Amino acid sequence: MPVQAAQWTEFLSCPICYNEFDENVHKPISLGCSHTVCKTCLNKLHRKACPFDQTAINTDIDVLPVNFALLQLVGAQVPDHQSIKLSNLGENKHYEVAKKCVEDLALYLKPLSGGKGVASLNQSALSRPMQRKLVTLVNCQLVEEEGRVRAMRAARSLGERTVTELILQHQNPQQLSANLWAAVRARGCQFLGPAMQEEALKLVLLALEDGSALSRKVLVLFVVQRLEPRFPQASKTSIGHVVQLLYRASCFKVTKRDEDSSLMQLKEEFRSYEALRREHDAQIVHIAMEAGLRISPEQWSSLLYGDLAHKSHMQSIIDKLQSPESFAKSVQELTIVLQRTGDPANLNRLRPHLELLANIDPNPDAVSPTWEQLENAMVAVKTVVHGLVDFIQNYSRKGHETPQPQPNSKYKTSMCRDLRQQGGCPRGTNCTFAHSQEELEKYRLRNKKINATEVLKQRGKLFQVQTEFQMQKTMFPS
Repeated sequence: MPVQAAQWTEFLSCPICYNEFDENVHKPISLGCSHTVCKTCLNKLHRKACPFDQTAINTDIDVLPVNFALLQLVGAQVPDHQSIKLSNLGENKHYEVAKKCVEDLALYLKPLSGGKGVASLNQSALSRPMQRKLVTLVNCQLVEEEGRVRAMRAARSLGERTVTELILQHQNPQQLSANLWAAVRARGCQFLGPAMQEEALKLVLLALEDGSALSRKVLVLFVVQRLEPRFPQASKTSIGHVVQLLYRASCFKVTKRDEDSSLMQLKEEFRSYEALRREHDAQIVHIAMEAGLRISPEQWSSLLYGDLAHKSHMQSIIDKLQSPESFAKSVQELTIVLQRTGDPANLNRLRPHLELLANIDPNPDAVSPTWEQLENAMVAVKTVVHGLVDFIQNYSRKGHETPQPQPNSKYKTSMCRDLRQQGGCPRGTNCTFAHSQEELEKYRLRNKKINATEVLKQRGKLFQVQTEFQMQKTMFPS
């Protein structure tokens, strides 16, 4: 029976016996399937197969090399050379260079603090997505053919994420937000702010979750009438644009009628809030990608939810929407960005390495690479990751600043449903809904002041126009 795999941050201990890896009893041995187990536990296996995914172990366990990339992270002594018998001397040389590149990259995972076998990487020079992808690469067994295929895919993934992070480092967050909402509006869609958008989506679900079929006009009117008491700014136009966003995401089954408006019915797979919201978020991310915008999971979480608690959710959507061609396109976008900034860090030197990584076939059934191709890929990924870290440490103004949620006048205009139903809210102070009557009144009062100010401004403009018109009538009577 397969064993449950450990969390990715627990890569410094054996996932079977939970002992931290060491150079004597619990030597880390990576398998072709990229799971790493201590040698003691491997020798106790009843079947010669990975205990996690049951992949057959084709090489003698005593022949498989120790994973020194991991061993060096627990403070163990790593020898300069490990004797591995490959087909010929040339293969040995390629293997040694590739292995050394992986070991050098693994140093970015060196834990700063943390419990036994668990790395605490909060202050790492690399972002969380980069760390996770690097852990995948470090656990690849380069001696095994399947391990080399996995290592090539891991290198490609690391390179792709590196390009994205370099583009993000050169972007202005305020300008990025404006460009995003402009792109959404250009497609006849709209985002009304985290709190109002969430309520609008829940009302669409309320109207259609039982399989009902409504015309667009009736659906929009229903949502507007329910929203108006809490969101006076709700209008048929704005809600119509939210419905259009769901329509673009193919959430509706549309039935056409002769000489009458079409009926819209929610597809069965989207009749829960989680499924509908995920498709909604994916559509906005897709619009951003079409517009050539690169937005980090933290920024997405801030923009769409008003908090930073939805990073993983947004990262999974971004990963799903990535295509094999998107890597090469990102390299071109980075080149354009560097031309605009003057490239003080000489990041253009990374382009050949990035193009090499972009040409790696990401298909799991790809042909096994030659030893020379493996060496070139490992050298390339080491070079680009070093280039990213150097840029962040020496040239970036942003560093690793935590993106702040954008101020939104529509926040906290209704009570938090989680607090009311479950007695607590997982979002805490980052929640876009009010947690007390005082907080609710405070934000409502602020919104009233903002609205009153806008009304006064509009009245002032109207009065000015009327005065000018009266003056013209006096000076030039008909």
